[in-house]
Amino acid sequence: MTADGTVRGRPDSAPPPAGGTGGPERGSEAARRATFHRLERATADLEPPFAVVDLPAWRRNADALTRRALAKPLRTATKSLRCRSLIHRAERLPGWHGVLAFTLPEALLLATDTPDGESGITDVVVGYPTADRTALRRLATDPSARERITLMVDSVAHLDLLESVLGEVGRPDPEPPLRLCLELDASLRLLGGRAHIGVRRSPVHDPASARALAEAIARRPGLRLVGMMAYEAQIAGIGDAPAGAPLRALAVRGIQRLSGAELRERRAAAVAAVRAVTPLEFVNGGGTGSVARTAAEPAVTEIAAGSGLYGPVLFDGYRDFRPIPAAFFALTVVRRPAPGIVTVLGGGWTASGPPGRDRLPLPVFPAGLRYLPTEAAGEVQTPLVGAAARDLRPGDRVWFRHAKAGEPAERVNRLHVIDGDRIVEEAPTYRGEGHAFI
Repeated sequence: MTADGTVRGRPDSAPPPAGGTGGPERGSEAARRATFHRLERATADLEPPFAVVDLPAWRRNADALTRRALAKPLRTATKSLRCRSLIHRAERLPGWHGVLAFTLPEALLLATDTPDGESGITDVVVGYPTADRTALRRLATDPSARERITLMVDSVAHLDLLESVLGEVGRPDPEPPLRLCLELDASLRLLGGRAHIGVRRSPVHDPASARALAEAIARRPGLRLVGMMAYEAQIAGIGDAPAGAPLRALAVRGIQRLSGAELRERRAAAVAAVRAVTPLEFVNGGGTGSVARTAAEPAVTEIAAGSGLYGPVLFDGYRDFRPIPAAFFALTVVRRPAPGIVTVLGGGWTASGPPGRDRLPLPVFPAGLRYLPTEAAGEVQTPLVGAAARDLRPGDRVWFRHAKAGEPAERVNRLHVIDGDRIVEEAPTYRGEGHAFI
């Protein structure tokens, strides 16, 4: 890095890397460079690896999601943040209420007051079923937690498990009862069910099976059904504008239109069937990739969102909504194994999902860097090539964006929250607080 705060070797006219815009602003190259120079100034005293959240971009993304939700409340998907401070920050935003957690131990943490005195979140839905008997025993014996936390179920086997734990702790009919949310499978099934498009989640797929499970819950006094959820992963979780793949883009758009129309009718019928058994406090749907589409469904009362706050690389492949990149991590150049190649320490922060290049972190600054195909992102070292590599030296930094939103928080103990050119908060991640929920 030079004395004026710029990164050595950054060619002014270099194009962004393939696969995305590469930068925090979807505007001019000058604006993109200015943003990274600002992040460099703010973090000048930090030693990589570290991760940052650009607060102005984060706020702009939150505002954009709120507008797209069509006045319906947004529920923060915590797996996309994995940082209590930022989860609470989202909870305080206008139009945002409640969280969608990913495990019951995490939900118990979020429902508890923070060490600095901030009140615990009063509306926590666990987005996946739990079989954690230790956490369930804690929930069953804590009336305050039972009022704040809602468990996900999709089968009578889940109900049997919950009742067995209630029996273990001597509270077969607790007051208040355990709050439950029924998950409706949102996948598209064609050819009599032989073709399945979407993720494999709940076995409850049609209105009749949803009503049957609601009736089974109603017969158990220690349990109370309060909500429904359906996550349309084949719409919210798949970009419809993949770079360099126009035929795939057309296919994805066609499937999403078909699936959206089918789900709209089936979800409304399932909600009506369940409401014939018991009133519901909420019907949750969607995700960052489908906020506006899902919010337009009358049967849905709230939308889940989280990834759109950080703006990870996978959302570069969406036409409808592309959040501003707001989360980055920096690694240090430690050697030059050959002319035109630099190596950074670490870097193998690959994303979950089907293995592929789209799951790798994207080097974004200096612009024009790319992986060696024989090594890609390594556990301990990552070689990079490209025009910028000619002038980078040991001690210089390379900035990356992650393919997904919350997973980098499993790699660092804190997120450095930056406003302008200064760090305004060092926010502990779940890992930084000593938690490993999954």
